[in-house]
Amino acid sequence: MSLFRKLFFSKSKSDQKNKERHIEDRSKYMPEINLPIDESFMINFKRNGGKFLYCDNENEILDSFDKILLENDWYEKDVCCFDIGLEHRFSNFNLNFTKNMSASFFFATCEYLISDSGSILVSSNQLKEKKLPELPDNFIIFASTSQLVTSIGEGLKGIKQKNRKSIPSNITTIKNFETQKEKDFLSYGSSSKNLYLLLLEDL
Repeated sequence: MSLFRKLFFSKSKSDQKNKERHIEDRSKYMPEINLPIDESFMINFKRNGGKFLYCDNENEILDSFDKILLENDWYEKDVCCFDIGLEHRFSNFNLNFTKNMSASFFFATCEYLISDSGSILVSSNQLKEKKLPELPDNFIIFASTSQLVTSIGEGLKGIKQKNRKSIPSNITTIKNFETQKEKDFLSYGSSSKNLYLLLLEDL
């Protein structure tokens, strides 16, 4: 059983929250805790302002996607998507799939989920040649737990191994998921996105 399943189906939600709070409240000068890769990603991703919905199967993916659309009033709206597979998979939601940058949200997969930074690694396979600031402010990313890696270096290595004949261009990470988050010098030049992660358990 994966850690995500243990966390989301644990008997005591208060125990889970207390555990996360204890880890987040630790001083940055204390020795690092070696967390499992999935737990580390979850904590860092949430700290960055991301919202994720853990799904155990395909039906839960579709149900969670439906809830996101209802929450944001995105039914019958334009969705920017470059992935034909996603268009077919989510074709029953009365959406207008387009490549228009003024769409209500951007819908894509990703290359990898980076545990140690809570970020999402993408490339031209998902973005084509568009830069993040050119895309809509709202993102829905569909990924699976098998895409979790520890570091960006491991993710880049994985991209090269999967694309030996032609390495994709436009490789970048998305790591700021709060559109109203105050900018500091570390986030200068990054593009904030209101991001939902649909995470499918496939391990």
